[in-house]
Amino acid sequence: MPEICRFLGIVISMYYQEHVPPHFHAKYGGQRAAFSINELKLIEGSLPKRIVSLVLEWAFEHRNELSEDWELAQRREELKKIEPLV
Repeated sequence: MPEICRFLGIVISMYYQEHVPPHFHAKYGGQRAAFSINELKLIEGSLPKRIVSLVLEWAFEHRNELSEDWELAQRREELKKIEPLV
């Protein structure tokens, strides 16, 4: 799973040719979650509330870049790195 960003111990990544809806994965410690790009909400898994807030803040700032990476991933092309929150 290609990593597209890392900040404050949070790793953001996307799988190639993943199922819809468009989403990305976040890992923190031993926990994992998936977030919808279009709706900017947690759709699977769990993370501490503070981490969910940070991930969503980051995703809001980079929504267009996340959508672009989603399209690249669907075509199995190299994903672009996205700037961290901090």
